[in-house]
Amino acid sequence: MATLTSEQIAAYQRDGFIVVKNVLSPAEIEELRTVTDDFVEKARDVKAHTDVYDLEPTHSEAEPRVRRIKSPHLQAPIYDRVMRHPTILAILQDLVSPAIRFDTSKLNMKAAGYGAAVEWHQDWAFYPHTNDDLCAVGVMMDDCAIENGPLLCIPGTHKGPVYDHHADGHFCGAIDPTGSDIAFDKAVPCIGPAGSISIHHARTIHGSALNTSNKMRRLLLFQYRAADAWPLCASNQMDWDAWQALMLTGETDPITPRLADVPVRLPLPPAKSQGSIYENQRGLKANFFGKVDTRAA
Repeated sequence: MATLTSEQIAAYQRDGFIVVKNVLSPAEIEELRTVTDDFVEKARDVKAHTDVYDLEPTHSEAEPRVRRIKSPHLQAPIYDRVMRHPTILAILQDLVSPAIRFDTSKLNMKAAGYGAAVEWHQDWAFYPHTNDDLCAVGVMMDDCAIENGPLLCIPGTHKGPVYDHHADGHFCGAIDPTGSDIAFDKAVPCIGPAGSISIHHARTIHGSALNTSNKMRRLLLFQYRAADAWPLCASNQMDWDAWQALMLTGETDPITPRLADVPVRLPLPPAKSQGSIYENQRGLKANFFGKVDTRAA
């Protein structure tokens, strides 16, 4: 039996994103929050970005401010369990493919009063594949409302072009809002109570504003793909066992990628500011969501 209704599946196919409420239980959300709070507390002694932490520019020992936990599925068991959550995987099988392969994860944290914005972009610009049956699932760890900087998606853009994400000849992971015809005013907020999830297609244009409210907004993001979608930028010397270990559901021919006629722009030359998307987007000249704070973290 399908996990989603036919209306939800049609909405995802039409708009390139949906929100599904009440996927995680209150107990699962509480465990996520407890573990995440512990990570933030341990960041007091961290002075610069690491393989685990991406820090806000105003981070200090007295007031630890973390804007991202990198690859959380590798950092604590609860994140890995949620990545493999049976309801999430069943939803992906409804929307993407019976055979699902994991990609990676991140936990974007917008603390009350200062949480960083993410400029408009398409995930596809970062990791083009042989076909575009890819998506990101956002687990809402807090009640997500318009005032605390929710994910904003522009309906139907997953069927359109792949926009330029470059500045001064280098990849910057963001679209110049002054040089496009994108209807940013049509963006729809992905909001819902804690325990809800959003799912957005890899080509859907999305971003999020600063969190200037008094409410936290932590979004645990997992990237998934159809098992026959192969990355175009990966090294030919891929670790085969590690690649196969990313399979989560179903079966596929292990050495036959599916090729689709989809637009591709490679994220090259690399961003001048290496690191997370926050660092990459420092290269953008015109910001939509306000001036980016580029002080050293």
